[in-house]
Amino acid sequence: MAVDADANANFNEVLGLEIQSETISQVIEQTKDPTKIPGNMIQETFIEYKLKDSLSEGEHVDLLVMGGPEGPGCYCFANNILRKHLGNLETGYKYIVVDNEAGLEHISRKTTHNVDYMFVISDSSVRSIKSAGRVKQLLESMKTMVRKVFLIVTRANEEDMKLLEGEIANTGIELAGFIPSDKMITEYDIHSKPLIGLPSESDAVRAVYGILDRLGV
Repeated sequence: MAVDADANANFNEVLGLEIQSETISQVIEQTKDPTKIPGNMIQETFIEYKLKDSLSEGEHVDLLVMGGPEGPGCYCFANNILRKHLGNLETGYKYIVVDNEAGLEHISRKTTHNVDYMFVISDSSVRSIKSAGRVKQLLESMKTMVRKVFLIVTRANEEDMKLLEGEIANTGIELAGFIPSDKMITEYDIHSKPLIGLPSESDAVRAVYGILDRLGV
């Protein structure tokens, strides 16, 4: 299962899937209107029911979309239900891949709190590498259940990686590898083709599989 936890949701485009149902933010918004909840249902049951119906199903992967940013008011209760729902779904899937937004909100809210592998993605700039280090600091301060944390540097080459060795070491995050710039990705984006369809000869695809093989994922 893929979970698009980015407010600017586009994971479905990468996977070549249409969003077939309501996003989680739309479900949460409905709970603010009592008339939307059937009289024989409590709020918690309604949210759980709607979330189960919010999966967009594909041939090889199902997608759950969190949707746009939260509006005014507190969604603490709904976020608790979401965490519980994701926990329940774990038993039905071999892998759950969550695409978080660039910020740290989902870590601090503990929406993403029980993770086997967390990949912190950075480009090859020093500023981005330092930001990756702050993610690790937040994880440690929140005592989040993340078993292994790895850094992946994108749009980089061997020379870049040598120059960045010191900054990467300062993050305290184990380097999983780097992904080079790939003209095929640009071509696929221009033609709105899902990246999941990239061929095996793609430089980026080879790099990703190399990283996963080394980590034994």
